[in-house]
Amino acid sequence: MNPDPAGHGRTTADDGAPALATRAWAEMQTFVTSEERHRSLRAELDLGPKRAGVLIRLTHGPMTLREIAETADVDPSAATIAVNQFQRRGLVRRDPHPDDNRRKLVHLTEAGLRVADTARRILTDPPPALTALGTDDLAALTRILATLNSSPRP
Repeated sequence: MNPDPAGHGRTTADDGAPALATRAWAEMQTFVTSEERHRSLRAELDLGPKRAGVLIRLTHGPMTLREIAETADVDPSAATIAVNQFQRRGLVRRDPHPDDNRRKLVHLTEAGLRVADTARRILTDPPPALTALGTDDLAALTRILATLNSSPRP
């Protein structure tokens, strides 16, 4: 690697960079996928990631079945099946839409709110291996990831 010509303490790519980038990408994928958040959702809440996402989204307010289908990127019949299952588990209730009695609004119940909060925790709490890093390493990792996330996409 060659020093950054602008003097920002970074280095520019050289011939070894593609191999290092491939290794870094593989390491990131291994770390993220080894966390098995989806398995934890199933074991703890009997939910898949899309359904957990719907419950989390419902914490922001009630939604129609059409909105739920769009949020989960499923067809309306699949959204209806999911809401029926949520309702049987006591996680949601359906109320008439205030502007159109032909439609229903789906609201979280108290039990649904607790499940949504648990799902959010499972999906967003950092894993122990990450929290075990020192502050310097966490700061460097955060800076690198922020740089990657702010890079223009092709």
